[in-house]
This record gives sequence, structure tokens and C-alpha cells, in this order.
Amino acid sequence: MSKEQDTEGGKRPHDTELYVDVPRTRLPIVYHPIYNITFMGMEKLHPFDAGKWGKVVRFLKEEQFVTDENMVPALEASEEDLKVAHTKSYLSSLKWSAIVAGITEIPPLMFLPNCLVQRRVLRPLRTQTGGTIMAGKLAIERGWAINIGGGFHHCSGDEGGGFCAYADITLAIKFLFERVEGVATATIIDLDAHQGNGHERDFLGDRRVFIMDVYNCHIYPRDRIAKRAIRRNVELDWGTQDAEYLRKVELHTEGVLNEMRPDIVVYNAGTDVLDGDPLGGLAISPQGIIVRDEIVFRAVRGRGIPILMVTSGGYQKMTARIIADSILNLHHKGLIGPEEGEGSSPKPIGSESSVSCVSGCVASGGSCNCT
Repeated sequence: MSKEQDTEGGKRPHDTELYVDVPRTRLPIVYHPIYNITFMGMEKLHPFDAGKWGKVVRFLKEEQFVTDENMVPALEASEEDLKVAHTKSYLSSLKWSAIVAGITEIPPLMFLPNCLVQRRVLRPLRTQTGGTIMAGKLAIERGWAINIGGGFHHCSGDEGGGFCAYADITLAIKFLFERVEGVATATIIDLDAHQGNGHERDFLGDRRVFIMDVYNCHIYPRDRIAKRAIRRNVELDWGTQDAEYLRKVELHTEGVLNEMRPDIVVYNAGTDVLDGDPLGGLAISPQGIIVRDEIVFRAVRGRGIPILMVTSGGYQKMTARIIADSILNLHHKGLIGPEEGEGSSPKPIGSESSVSCVSGCVASGGSCNCT
């Protein structure tokens, strides 16, 4: 599976601890308690729930789907790991607390010693970034993987923003291109409410990476340069609701996968599309998000394409519960689970996975049975 030869330019990939062998007894679900940011209450100055990742895992444990023993513990991305996508000057800039305060949108951080900012803010984000890179390798090996964190889609190789300090999506894809035999193309399906301008800038002009982005076009970041990298651009209006949203997600997901069969799909599953989200501006129900994730997994897994999911944005307290419920739904539908690690295939796409069936699921308020 590993690439033995030198990469382009004659330089071999650096040594990394992130591409470790994981026992089959562990699910390809990556998490570490360090993900959660707690720092004298300052994390509450941003609408982002900086402890949502731990809540997701707690809900999954309560349903007896995961334990500490069957998840994969995330490792922190090292400086050398980060340099695969980031410039030295950008990484050096993070040694200034004022820069980190601007990226995370938490102004008081600028007054704190950078050693504290590194330990209490950036280390959790580096660990989530390491988790995404690890999950990329796991997705190729197992057919699917989920990083409970990550999805920092506003960060590019030379600029951070929007609470995104490290370009984990770009890094995961570049690691795969460098290190894994047979991985030469990738598709990013970005369903966060915001435009994913970070990975778009990183892969601008790179035909190996197909980007589909479904987002509220009236909100941050409105990045016109990055927009040129989007090959399937789906702009949504204020207050878009379930029926229209799910129809577009299914139509364009199917269209993208029919247009190009990638070696891996990176799915940015932001929950800031939820109705009432203070930053997303859309009106999707909790059940709509669960059905959305099922649409993506069913389309990708049904074609035998590996998928890596990251959880990205979501600015309400209930988003952790929705993420957990969605993961449990994927398990109940046979789209993820321990059996996948043993080489069995997910349930195939059937004719009932149509827009009308999906819309009926949401209208009924029950779980979707479009198998």
C-alpha cells in the first residue's frame, strides 16, 4: 500500500507517526479528549462549542457504539507533518498570540503568552488535524473513517481564519497522494454552511481534486478567488429548508460521482446548516442533517469508494447530539460499522434512494428507510 519510490522532485516523504498500523479490533473512528478546548472560559467568547467533540463521543458511548478501547486515539500533527501543506512563514506566524486571536476570533488571546495559547488552543487543533490525516489512511484501508473533529476548511497553506488554524483537509489529501499507492485523485464534498475557501485555494488549478461545495452564498467568506476551484458550485439562499436542500445534495452528489470516480471522498459534514444556527443562515432540521449524511455515505459507499468524514462547523449546543445520531444512523443502515473492517460491502444503492423517498423521510419525521 505504501509508496516506496520518491515523490515528485526526488524527495522522499518525511518520517511521520501519523501513519501507524491500527488493529482491526478498533473502529476507524478517530478522537482524543485533547480535541476539546477549555481555557479560563475564553472559548465561550466564540459561538463555536469548543467541547462538542467530547459530547459526541459521550453520546456514542451511551449508545454502546464506541468505547475508549475500540476508537483510534488521535496523535498531534508535528511541525514536519504540517509543512506538507503549510508554509514556514505561516507556521511561524502562529507563534504570535495576536495572529492566533484573529484566526480563532477570540480577541483576548492576543494578551496571553504564546506558550499558553499553543498548549490550550493550538495543540487541540493540531491533534484534530493529526486525526484527519490518520483517518485518511484508515478510510483507504477500511472503506470509511470518521474524525470526530477536524474540517477546518477556511485554512489554506498560508492563511488561517474562521476558527481554522490548520488545513487538515488539504493535509489529509496530500499525505495520501504522497504516501499511498493507488491514490491519485480525490473529491471533496463540502456541505458546511460556509464556503470552504481554504482547501479551495490550496487545490486551485489541481485537476486531481474535484471540489463540490454547497453553501450559503451570502455569508463569510465570499472568497471569489477560491470559488474558481469549485467544479460543482451549489449556492443556497437564506433560510433554505429540507426539501430543496436534500434534493440538491442528492442530485449533485450523484452527479459528481458519476462525472469522476475518485480514489477517495473527503466529506466535510458541517452541522451549521441547522435551523437557528447563528452563523449558517439556513433552516435544515436535525432529521434533515441525518438524512443528508446518509445520502452522501450511501452514494459513496455504494460505489465502493473510500470516504473520510470530518465534522467541521456547528454553533448550537444540540449539534453534538445530531452528529452522534447521524453516526448511529449510518451504523444502523449498514453503511459503517465493525463488519466493514472485515471486508464486507455496505448495502447497495437501491431505486428507493430517490429524492421522493428522502423527502418522505424528512416529512414523516422518522428514520429514513431508503435502502
